[in-house]
Amino acid sequence: MSKPKTPRALKDNEAKAVCRMLRVSPQKLNLLAQLIRGKKVETALADLEFSRKRIALDVKKTLESAVANAENNHDLDVDDLIVAEAHVGKAIVMKRFSPRARGRAGRIVKPFANLTIVVREVAAPSAAA
Repeated sequence: MSKPKTPRALKDNEAKAVCRMLRVSPQKLNLLAQLIRGKKVETALADLEFSRKRIALDVKKTLESAVANAENNHDLDVDDLIVAEAHVGKAIVMKRFSPRARGRAGRIVKPFANLTIVVREVAAPSAAA
């Protein structure tokens, strides 16, 4: 008498990983998401490994998590995976104040962002052609 199981939102050849509350602005995180979008997983991991951006380590961890989900939960072949989607969303914004001259206060915003990475298994091109 339990409620019915919700159907899977992704296709059978896809897996995803979500990283929430990353301490970076969504605009800066989107630069890295654009960098890896549409690439093969090993190429994207190499790009993130040698990126000079601070948040690249967290993006790399999320991508590795998506690959692990694909391999262990959905039995997909790791060598045929591409980054199908990498999108960024806004999370909370902490507001802080810094004292300024003449008794005023300057506002400091500390934004957070969410990152979702979807990997998809594509059929390897046949070598017979």
